[in-house]
Amino acid sequence: MPLYLSRFSYTPQTWARLTGHPEDRAQAARTYIESVGGKLHGFWYAFGTHDGYNLWEAPDNVSMAAVALAISGGGALSSFETTVLLTVDETLDALRRAGQIGYRAPGTEG
Repeated sequence: MPLYLSRFSYTPQTWARLTGHPEDRAQAARTYIESVGGKLHGFWYAFGTHDGYNLWEAPDNVSMAAVALAISGGGALSSFETTVLLTVDETLDALRRAGQIGYRAPGTEG
C-alpha cells in the first residue's frame, strides 16, 4: 500500500481546547485511517512551520484523500498537506520512464 506524509497545524482555538483537555490525537488519527483500510505508522508533534506530522498507509489515493478531506473539513486545523511517498524502486522506475519521454524545454527547438 502507498505511504503518505501529512503535515498539519492546529488553529489557536484547537490548541486552547487541547490545553484545557489534553488528549492523544494519534488515537483519533488511527481510527480515521483504519476506517478506509489503512494504517497509521506515526504521529509526531514538532516545532516550526507545522505543528505535527503523520505517516500513513492507505489502499489508494482516493482513500487517503477521503481521510484528508474529513480531517480538513473538521475545522480544527489551519493547514493540512499530504505528500505521496515513493519507494526507491518506484523512483527508479519513474526515472527510467522519464528518460523515454523526450521532454523539450519551452523555447527550444527539438
